[in-house]
Amino acid sequence: MLIDYLNQHQAEFWIVCGFAILIIEVMFLGMATGVLLFAGLGALVTGLLMQLGLLPQIWLAGLSSFGISSGVITVVLWKPLKRLQGGKTPDKDRSSDIIGLEFVLSQDIDLQTPGKTRYSGVDWRVEISPEAKEQWIAAGQRVTVISVDVGVFRVKQKEISKETCKT
Repeated sequence: MLIDYLNQHQAEFWIVCGFAILIIEVMFLGMATGVLLFAGLGALVTGLLMQLGLLPQIWLAGLSSFGISSGVITVVLWKPLKRLQGGKTPDKDRSSDIIGLEFVLSQDIDLQTPGKTRYSGVDWRVEISPEAKEQWIAAGQRVTVISVDVGVFRVKQKEISKETCKT
């Protein structure tokens, strides 16, 4: 009974199938694959061609049209969608609330030997920033965080102001 219904309403089957595929692509995959996007659009085109009477409502015609239209849509949309993604990787975000944080080193660090510190319940690796003039910083020195990456503080030695020295 269901098979007879689908045989008599193939245009509607392909349209529903196309929307279902597109919903899966958007809701569950977040437009990450693109494959289901092209397949969903191919199914919609097949259903519309059958609905308009340009394609006979038989399975062989439906499957053939689905494959061909999905392929054509892929070829047509590939470059424009690729252009929308942009070719370059985004610049690193150098902004962070942690930049400017000052703390006292618990161990010596140099350009080849990072140290570590605990901040906000997380153990961070501490490296000398490439922007710093120092080659090494001794334990007990006050440092300032210049940049942050995942699990890494890049620091330079805290500059002592002349007012601090006078008092």
